[in-house]
Amino acid sequence: MKILFANHIHIAQQSIASSRMRSILTMLGVTIGVASITTILALSAGASKIVVDQVDSLGGNIAVIRPGASSEGTLNGIAQLPIGQQYAASSLSDMDVAAIEKMEHVKAVAPLMILGGSVSGVSEGSPHTPILATTPNIEQISELEVSDGQFLDPSLSGSTAVIGPQLSIDLFGTDQSIGKTVTVKGQPFTIIGILKRTNTPINYNTVDFDNAVLIDLEDGRELIQGASQIQQINVQSESVEYLGGIITNINKALLKNHFGQADFTVLSGDEIAQPTSGIFTALAGVSVAIAAISLVVGGVGIMNIMLVSVAERTREIGIRKALGATNGNIIAQFLIESLALSIGGGIAGYILGYILAFTISTFLTFDPLFSWEIAIVAIVVSIVIGTLFGLYPAIRAARKDPISALRQYD
Repeated sequence: MKILFANHIHIAQQSIASSRMRSILTMLGVTIGVASITTILALSAGASKIVVDQVDSLGGNIAVIRPGASSEGTLNGIAQLPIGQQYAASSLSDMDVAAIEKMEHVKAVAPLMILGGSVSGVSEGSPHTPILATTPNIEQISELEVSDGQFLDPSLSGSTAVIGPQLSIDLFGTDQSIGKTVTVKGQPFTIIGILKRTNTPINYNTVDFDNAVLIDLEDGRELIQGASQIQQINVQSESVEYLGGIITNINKALLKNHFGQADFTVLSGDEIAQPTSGIFTALAGVSVAIAAISLVVGGVGIMNIMLVSVAERTREIGIRKALGATNGNIIAQFLIESLALSIGGGIAGYILGYILAFTISTFLTFDPLFSWEIAIVAIVVSIVIGTLFGLYPAIRAARKDPISALRQYD
């Protein structure tokens, strides 16, 4: 059996080498398809890993409460928008925040209201500039740093704001804008601090702090006529050991406040990366589905070239069957050739995919992720394409009558 298998591989090598250019062009479709999938998965995994690493770097003593029942693992849960883009009524309230602040071993609590509206200085800002209304505790919980000035302080008179370094440059042409006035939703705010650049537009708060304006929670309420739209509550425990108990107490307290309705989700650890990483998962899934079209095209190319090969080698098939080769032997021979073309294209596509991913990442703020899972996907996809599109030509070759095959070129 081993000798027969080795013979099949040897014949496949000879067949592919005898028409090298045709074989390369045939593999190209699979190469492009696998390269596209590898690029998408590597970049998506790299983006998701950023959020997971951020959460891990905070020490594991962070919990996040978001409105809405948990939909982890469902299509809706994967496809939902980041909290910064959800402006519908939130199920979280000031009463929830107050209840959490009173709990034992809770070190800090920071409610987040992410608003939409215009921001301007000397120049007009982007209409998508994040406006984050929160409390000073966000600095501690999310480990934000101020490069100039100070952070939010409710004891200061007047409306004050802290802005990101890039937003400062965009609005005032400099990152030294302390004392200047920024207009948020038509209301003036005095800038008292500039955040240190983070270069992490992707994070579990779904706020690009480099381009954001941060204002006090009470000022945020006034901008929306006193309404409370808390889209997230960040909770920091005194230590990791207390976090589990705090999460249990949060669930009990919020269920009581919400009259037994579990219209909220408490997350910790890697769960906090949702829905941010879920967005990339959904986008990657859609993109992979589109890229799969080129794999089908590549598979059709393999089928076409194998049918041509069967026609060209009709006499060879007749001789082999006359000498005792079974239908299974003939099917195995042509399937091995099909798989060789497909797997060769898959390996080339995997390498090309990572080259493309690293090239694209030079324009992004994160690197692609090397993963054995992606390599396995590339190989499995190649094997499936080679088998599916090589099976029909192989069966067609095996069904040839040896006498007719030998007579065809007499």
